Amino acid sequence: MTELLSAAGPGPESAEGTVRLLFDGEQTLAAGDALATWTGASGPAWADRVVRALTPGTRALGVLAFAPGGPAVMHQVGGTSAMPAYPADSFAAHRHTVTEHPSVEEYADRVRRALERIAEGSLHKVVLGRCLDIVSSPPLEPGDVLGRLLVTRPGRYLFTVPLTADLTGGPTLLGASPELLVRRSGTEVASLPLAGSAPRSDDPETDARRAEELLVSGKDHDEHAFVVEQILATLGPHALEVEADPEPGLVATDTMWHLGTPIRARLPRGTGPSALHLAQLLHPTPAVGGVPTEAALATIDEYEGADLRGVLAGAVGWVDGSGDGEFAVAIRAGVLHGERLRLFAGAGIVAGSDPDAETRETSAKLATMARVVGL
Repeated sequence: MTELLSAAGPGPESAEGTVRLLFDGEQTLAAGDALATWTGASGPAWADRVVRALTPGTRALGVLAFAPGGPAVMHQVGGTSAMPAYPADSFAAHRHTVTEHPSVEEYADRVRRALERIAEGSLHKVVLGRCLDIVSSPPLEPGDVLGRLLVTRPGRYLFTVPLTADLTGGPTLLGASPELLVRRSGTEVASLPLAGSAPRSDDPETDARRAEELLVSGKDHDEHAFVVEQILATLGPHALEVEADPEPGLVATDTMWHLGTPIRARLPRGTGPSALHLAQLLHPTPAVGGVPTEAALATIDEYEGADLRGVLAGAVGWVDGSGDGEFAVAIRAGVLHGERLRLFAGAGIVAGSDPDAETRETSAKLATMARVVGL
């Protein structure tokens, strides 16, 4: 356990007041209050109920847990709003106590045990994670974290979503994900899965070398291919057409290089699944779970425990009454509740993975949100 001192800032406000609900992707949704909230176990019937209840001019913004069929929450919000403004100064001091779950040594040991399971043939890939629990004094507010995210913009998809109908008293998911799970606009569907990663470097030459090494890494291409193949297979029965770029490209964040492959599909007009239904079908992809899915999820529960992730590495986004919407994978994210902020990061383990390298990868991924709160 480590104690650190850092800075944080006051929460952002729109012209109408504090922003408590935000998803910024292709479109921006920002709201201070919810018109209604739906909670329950994620599944097609629950998604049907949410989408059918949406009135013209409103959308449902919310979160699916990592575990299939796990808890889900969607908040009805009105319209599309502008991004809130945020002053970049006037930060107040916070003292943080940081605890790792598991330690880096324990995590590397889990990777070694997973590699043994992969060598036996019962598993092809599994994403193993670890988290940081950050206890802050005085407690951070969601607006503190969102404000820093708005200033630093470490990921393409910015979000803050309360996880209960009480928008102020319960836990809140916040983050800046680089990964598009699914977007639906009319009959057009898009996904940009990320798998295969390398930490970035502050030295430009080293950073460029790591990017080039990632592009030609057989181990990382194998890891990435699992994800692309499963998304194509999942979308195929629901689409008239589905295709992926022939080779992955590089996607950069503040701390990582990733391999990413754009995927496109075309749905039948008027009968295709909504963005919320598509998110349920696709999630969890092998980018956060593994292959085969059931064996990977069982391994994750065995090694991490069933309660470590919750909504972290889940899905976050929005849907409207016509079925259009956009969901990101809830990575580079944290759950803030009271004085505690939990951050999570995972690494994909396949044949050829190096336990020490995978540990460094999770540390680099955790650094995105750790930097946001000043660590």
